[in-house]
Amino acid sequence: EVIQNSKEVLSLLQEKSPTFKPVLAIIQVSRIIDEILKINEDTRVHGLALQISENSFSNKVLNALKPEKDVDGVTDINLGRLVRGDAHECYVSPVARAVIELLEKSGVNLDGKKMLVIGAHGSLEAALQCLFQRRGSMTMSSQWKTPQLQGKLLEADIVVLGSPKPEEIPLSWIQPGTTVLNCSHDFLSELTNQIINPLGLQGVGSGRRWLREQQHARWRLHCLKLQPLSPVPSDLEISRAQTPKAVEVLAKEIGLLADEIEIYGKSKAKVRLSLLERLKDQADGKYVLVAGITPTPLGEGKSTVTVGLVQALTAHLNINSFACLRQPSQGPTFGVKGGAAGGGYAQVIPMEEFNLHLTGDIHAITAANNLLAAAIDTRILHENTQTDKALYNRLVPSVNGIREFSSIQLARLKKLGINKTDPNALTEEEISKFARLNIDPSTITWQRVLDTNDRFLRKITIGQAPTEKGYSRQAQFDIAVASEIMAVLALTDSLVDMKERLGRMVVASDKNGQPVTAEDLGVTGALTVLMKDAIKPNLMQTLEGTPVFVHAGPFANIAHGNSSVLADKIALKLVGEEGFVVTEAGFGADIGMEKFFNIKCRASGLVPNAVVLVATVRALKMHGGGPSVTAGVPLKKEYTEENIQLVADGCCNLQKQIQIAQLFGVPVIVALNVFKTDTRAEIDLVCELAKRAGAFDAVPCYHWSIGGKGSVELARAVRDAANKGSRFRFLYNLPIVEKIRTIAQAVYGARDIELSPEAQSKIDRYTQQGFGNLPICMAKTHLSLSHQPDKKGVPRDFILPISDVRASIGAGFIYPLVGTMSTMPGLPTRPCFYDIDLDTETEQVKGLF
Repeated sequence: EVIQNSKEVLSLLQEKSPTFKPVLAIIQVSRIIDEILKINEDTRVHGLALQISENSFSNKVLNALKPEKDVDGVTDINLGRLVRGDAHECYVSPVARAVIELLEKSGVNLDGKKMLVIGAHGSLEAALQCLFQRRGSMTMSSQWKTPQLQGKLLEADIVVLGSPKPEEIPLSWIQPGTTVLNCSHDFLSELTNQIINPLGLQGVGSGRRWLREQQHARWRLHCLKLQPLSPVPSDLEISRAQTPKAVEVLAKEIGLLADEIEIYGKSKAKVRLSLLERLKDQADGKYVLVAGITPTPLGEGKSTVTVGLVQALTAHLNINSFACLRQPSQGPTFGVKGGAAGGGYAQVIPMEEFNLHLTGDIHAITAANNLLAAAIDTRILHENTQTDKALYNRLVPSVNGIREFSSIQLARLKKLGINKTDPNALTEEEISKFARLNIDPSTITWQRVLDTNDRFLRKITIGQAPTEKGYSRQAQFDIAVASEIMAVLALTDSLVDMKERLGRMVVASDKNGQPVTAEDLGVTGALTVLMKDAIKPNLMQTLEGTPVFVHAGPFANIAHGNSSVLADKIALKLVGEEGFVVTEAGFGADIGMEKFFNIKCRASGLVPNAVVLVATVRALKMHGGGPSVTAGVPLKKEYTEENIQLVADGCCNLQKQIQIAQLFGVPVIVALNVFKTDTRAEIDLVCELAKRAGAFDAVPCYHWSIGGKGSVELARAVRDAANKGSRFRFLYNLPIVEKIRTIAQAVYGARDIELSPEAQSKIDRYTQQGFGNLPICMAKTHLSLSHQPDKKGVPRDFILPISDVRASIGAGFIYPLVGTMSTMPGLPTRPCFYDIDLDTETEQVKGLF
């Protein structure tokens, strides 16, 4: 009956999940611990059983098993959970469970019975005693050679044999009417070989549990309590006052397996991409984007709203939710902006770790980017100073008498149409074709990068040392997050895809006008090695202990301004069908949101359910014509006192951003981030005008001062809007020029565009090279809907100048430069680093917000 039931259970599991097949590994080898550790990390294996001699069953061996794969319940953790009464959370010896089940099916009442276990050891003996005691039995145990064995047998109502009975023990010692169960290894092995594949019962049981754990369920999340203070302390003080959960605890709460995380310190971890394969049949949750009105120096608080919203959803409405945020660049952190972890009682913790280095992803991008830059100039130098033969002999050297192409060189040969694998078989013409990239230095678009605001690197001359033999050229540094490798990281969906994208990156053209790629330079594999850890999203938590992914950090004005596709995809699987993933786009909806829809959604195939548009009363006042704001100078009374007219005038920008979202067919909820100086009349006016402009709802939010509790109304509005459903559509499928014009007119409100001769020439080249179908990533000031930063509100009747057009082929977009755009920010007169310091006794960071 048990065997048949197991088969039926397996059939039902495979009906629901056709790809599921329970796998049990059985270890019967001498190098036990090494094999156990290997199988622990093998995600294809659901359970692990040991069939080894009793003298090999040491604590060291048993506890090498991962508890979640220990189908026989032999580890201390599983036994401890059983003893504590957590049977639903542990694996119990299948033999012990079978004994109880067989007795209960036979109608034996265990309450008050005396049970004797003979000849059993370790986990089996402990499990039997524990299970019987829980059913009211009195338990005894004994070995076969115990002198008091006959007396114990005479007392027992139930006898369980854990090992074969010696011949010298007569059956007459057992009282008539006593129930006897034979669990000895020899008996079970003979029975098993006759009637069931030995993987059956254990494999199905552990597989069923594994599958149940993968299916969506509401998280059993231990949320952290807030004790908000008034006045609200600094962000750093608030962050320090909350003790985050250990990241492995958070990971377990949201359904991650132990072998799916790589822990960095106590409060952050990387999540392995194997999770996507495990959860591939899981339905996705709802997908929500947070964007904003055109930013002002007063700040709008998109990150704060994102964090406050997920705290409200998870900690207060008990809905699984994930925030997905970008990793901040150290340029703004030490320059103008400071930290970017949210603010007040709605932030990611520990905020100093969030803002400084994190797990080193941006450093990996910097290293990879600059390796490629070095490869470009070095290749030009060597081609300029060597003959074809000398160049070829160095590219394909003889090592220990053997000469062969590397795999990336074979790929280049194939691309050139040379179907040869023997380096000695190439003709002189083929050697020249293979060895020379003939890069035109004037077409190099690949720049070096640094994650520091350094304006004096905006234009440099390289190659001035005598060792470079007169090869010098003008170049520049960009901020690290403007590197195409950052865009590749943000848009890739797998390690394989990332490697392909890195190889496709175009760095220049050759002298015939054909694109030269990272693959042509032979550096793709090395770039992938440098990025192999950076591709994994970083897991952190909010102040209320809800999960956050921090991954990738492209700016929105000079790049596409969104966190990674991979973080969103993994989060959507983890929250389950009824959950929410809230991701943030940089700057205003005209920039970050437009790029989210037209670039990120094309790359990911994900469809958004709703947009949250963030505004503040005081930012709207600036758009309405309020006075300019200077850092360090107290705000003028227009921003601290009620001014209905300024608010009404400034709502034109909010209304325009709502209309932009509606171009894509997605419902919009306006989140009004409330400051203590805002009046009820101002708040009500903004909400009313937002609804009149077509917003699904408009909600005042108080998460900055009291945490997720202050955004519960916003969370409910987002849930209602997302359940309503969107009619999402892309804005364009047109040639390059028409795509640029569509964005300029439909999104920014321009009358038309004006292309410089250089921009038109580049567009013609990219179209001829086959890149005309790529989406557009506009590099434009974030401070205005137009190209002029000082034009607030909704500028009209302007011509949008396109000064240049570049291509990020690996990332998969064309990016026009609107007006004069700098890809390397500068430091202000008084940078944030004046306030940042380290307490050398406590090692605590000071002054970071």
